[in-house]
Amino acid sequence: MSNLSTSLWSHIRTVQNFPKPGICFFDLTPLFMNNLGPLTDALIASIPEEKLAEVDSFVAVEARGFVLASLLAQRTGKGLLLVRKAGKLPPPVVGVGYSLEYGLDRLEMSAEVQGQKVIIVDDVLATGGTLKAVHELAEKCQHQVLGASIFLDLPDLHGELGLDIWSVLDDKSQPEAAVA
Repeated sequence: MSNLSTSLWSHIRTVQNFPKPGICFFDLTPLFMNNLGPLTDALIASIPEEKLAEVDSFVAVEARGFVLASLLAQRTGKGLLLVRKAGKLPPPVVGVGYSLEYGLDRLEMSAEVQGQKVIIVDDVLATGGTLKAVHELAEKCQHQVLGASIFLDLPDLHGELGLDIWSVLDDKSQPEAAVA
């Protein structure tokens, strides 16, 4: 395991049985406190250079994806598109319903932004329900999805998702001491 990976993991708190029994929640709040430079560097390093050169905007998934996508957009000078829960964006919007590991939800995106080349950005990839919904939503809005930048991938919980996934960490890189 790299020093960067160990350092990033040392700032992530695992919370068992949250938000419901059987779910392990990875709390990135401590990581956001004092590590934005290394976090941004790691996100950028995980995305192939040719995709960074090609992307027009980063698609930020509510809520922690907003933080990560904002860091990428600011550092690279690219745009930022928001994906929010139903009723949080002004109309006109395009929406999709989806299921996630602990319930049902609906995501929406502005229908007014012309098609762009985008990279979806989110914090944790578990079952893939949210990522599939955002991918579908972006395509409904005429965006070309180049791939997804994920901070922490849990590959044993999802199968093939139909797009390139670039991650900084995965659960195999988690130090044993960090598991609560």
